[in-house]
Amino acid sequence: MSNLSRRKFILTAGATAASTVIIHGCSSGNTSQTTTPSPAANTSPTASPVAASGDGPEVTTAKLGFIALTDSAPLIIAKEKGLFDKYGMTGVEVVKQASWPVTRDNIELGSGGGGIDGAHILTPMPYFLTMGLITKTKQPLPMYILARLNTNGQAISVSNTYKDLNVGLDNKAFKEALNKEKAAGKQELKMAITFPGGTHDLWMRYWLAAGGIDPTNDVSVIPVPPPQMVANMKVGNMEAFCVGEPWNAQLVNQKQGYTALVTGELWKDHPEKALTMRKDWVDKNPKAAKAILMAVMEAQQWCDKPENIEEMCQIVSQDKWFKVPAADIIGRSKGEIDYGTGRVEKNFPYAMKFWADFASYPFKSHDLWFLTENIRWGYIPPDTDTKKLVDEVNREDLWREAAKELKIADAEIPKSSSRGVETFFDGVKFDPEKPEEYLKNLKIKKGSA
Repeated sequence: MSNLSRRKFILTAGATAASTVIIHGCSSGNTSQTTTPSPAANTSPTASPVAASGDGPEVTTAKLGFIALTDSAPLIIAKEKGLFDKYGMTGVEVVKQASWPVTRDNIELGSGGGGIDGAHILTPMPYFLTMGLITKTKQPLPMYILARLNTNGQAISVSNTYKDLNVGLDNKAFKEALNKEKAAGKQELKMAITFPGGTHDLWMRYWLAAGGIDPTNDVSVIPVPPPQMVANMKVGNMEAFCVGEPWNAQLVNQKQGYTALVTGELWKDHPEKALTMRKDWVDKNPKAAKAILMAVMEAQQWCDKPENIEEMCQIVSQDKWFKVPAADIIGRSKGEIDYGTGRVEKNFPYAMKFWADFASYPFKSHDLWFLTENIRWGYIPPDTDTKKLVDEVNREDLWREAAKELKIADAEIPKSSSRGVETFFDGVKFDPEKPEEYLKNLKIKKGSA
């Protein structure tokens, strides 16, 4: 059985007040959400007047969740710029979620139960829901991935305790420092991520294992909601964390830690968040789902234009969205990376992308890597038919349909659902045609100690 039980998503009580903050943010019982203003007061689906003639979406309303992370910008921009309205979805609400466990719970509820129909989400989560690994009922909740929202744009940050080590992609000095702390009696060395088995968990584990640090036995990998990362680093609750922006930049700006690496350095143009929706909602409202997808894709194109980046950051920084100073968002969005160590990169090639280089297209080969890594760390059973599962969840066919309707140039549409062999910073290669071989050759994995 998978060890991805609901208990894994609820942190145990800590001794400090900040630990309590973490618990409140991650508790699976917390389904609080902040709803942004919407013209639709009724949360139930409303028939589109155009739909009666068969020319428009079946409904005009939907609820989409987001976490305060820069890679949620396409949903926010689609709302703010009227793109949902443009495609007939005049009642779409974009709803702030407190944490990934809250997103999970609200997707399970659905908008009819006071929750949401879809979300900006960590790519592996729709698979966990589809498998029934993280639902309250323990029953499968089939999901679809409609698009990738971005590539790159995450980072691993390290506490100022280790400032003199100037930790980077090479973490051998970090390993030695952690070993000394353990020898001196430190009970727990914490590496914070945002959700077990999610993208940040996998980036953190890959980086640690590449340097010989076993994330299962040498340290504790703990979930913390993204907006609470900096506050918990301030009070010494963790040695390092992996999260999306703007939280790494905010940590540097507040001089509470530094960036060891931007995840694009770990894997160039790696996949990150996804646009996901409940399968039952999409199957019932295929035209509405395509309209939502088209609005988000157009927003991704807008967000990727250099001349729009500053406006995008000003919009998402607002209290109703991120409630974060725009200064914490703009720099890295423009590809200007201040690592907090004296290293500053301009025109950084691994900055977040929303559209360029097929960033929006949900490659099936990438989803296969996420599932393979989740087998590596014991989150899903080793006998999972991953290729079959990817075919069920990943709806790249809908993306292609939407691209055709949007008249996207052929050059901007991938020829294949596989991006081919991927190479990581340590030279390891992932061949999507041979995932078992990749897994077999990894030195550190769950149960390898």
